Amino acid sequence: MRNQKKRKESGYGQVKTKLFLVTIFTMLFSVLGASLLYDFVFRGRFANFVVGFLDHVIYAGRKDAYERARETYQLYIRNYLEWYFMGGIMFLFMIAQMIYINSFIKYFSEINRGIDALVTENAGDVILSQELAATERKINSIKHTLEKRKSDALLAEQRKNDLIVYLAHDLKTPLTSVIGYLTLLRDEPQISQELRCRYTEIALDKAERLEELINEFFDITRFNLTALTLETERLHLSRMLEQLASEFHPILAERELRWSLNIAPDIMLVGDADKLARAFDNLIRNAVNYSYAGTEISLYAQTEADMVKIMIKNSGKTIPPDKLSHIFEQFYRADAARSSATGGAGLGLAIAKEIVELHGGTITAASANECTIFIVTLPV
Repeated sequence: MRNQKKRKESGYGQVKTKLFLVTIFTMLFSVLGASLLYDFVFRGRFANFVVGFLDHVIYAGRKDAYERARETYQLYIRNYLEWYFMGGIMFLFMIAQMIYINSFIKYFSEINRGIDALVTENAGDVILSQELAATERKINSIKHTLEKRKSDALLAEQRKNDLIVYLAHDLKTPLTSVIGYLTLLRDEPQISQELRCRYTEIALDKAERLEELINEFFDITRFNLTALTLETERLHLSRMLEQLASEFHPILAERELRWSLNIAPDIMLVGDADKLARAFDNLIRNAVNYSYAGTEISLYAQTEADMVKIMIKNSGKTIPPDKLSHIFEQFYRADAARSSATGGAGLGLAIAKEIVELHGGTITAASANECTIFIVTLPV
């Protein structure tokens, strides 16, 4: 950080040095020009030049040409010599100012060229003069940031479009099943009660899957059209986590999973209870979806100094590092294969990250040796 600051100061120092040298040059030019002008005007050289010009050019051929030239010089020039001298000084001053202003304009022109490169999205880095090295680094840094944001936005848009195509395709399967089994129940009133119950159960399962897919569509729409805002209050985090854990007992039992809870009592903090519950629900649901059957999911929450540390750990397929670095991006799914168990919209972790960061906290993930852990820290 210090080296970067020094480089910036060095770059602007070169600009200051060059402008200082230009100032010295213009001052010397003005003083020298004024001295020569004074010597030329008031030491007789100017008078001799004007009289000679009038004598040989204007009054050439006349007998009294020289006398008439002297009279003309006296009448129109000598009596106003101070004014001519002042005009000459002003002319020299204007030249000096033009030199000085041009030295400024050159830098503004270069900076404008760099800004135009940002607007037109030209390929390659912006290159400015050596004196503007600090400004060049700043413009290129902004350029790279904008390019990355554009690339991320395009990638997220592509993921969203692909996901919508997948979801739209997946909607057909459960809908077709629901219609098919309901049609059987309508057209075959004499079927056995056992078969009727079986068809009804299948239709219900497919309808529930259909509801999940529709909810995913709503999640995509909400994430793109609304911004999360917090309504903070003092909340009992320990009780919230324990309640969330109890709500997942039926799902864990269905998938042959079990809880390992280590939640400190009476952890209090200020935050939005609904938003935090949604964030932790997304993290727990992710752990449930990607856990091996018969394994344990750990939920840890303890106060450390002025922070609360929450960890959710599960045993499942190791997430490769290249995928782990994108896991909190919207519409990103580490598991490209879609299934009814894990085929989400890729928004749960992105929403959890946004909620945690809005609370001034951090969220990270690590995965190794078939163990994945999410760590959330929140300020007390």
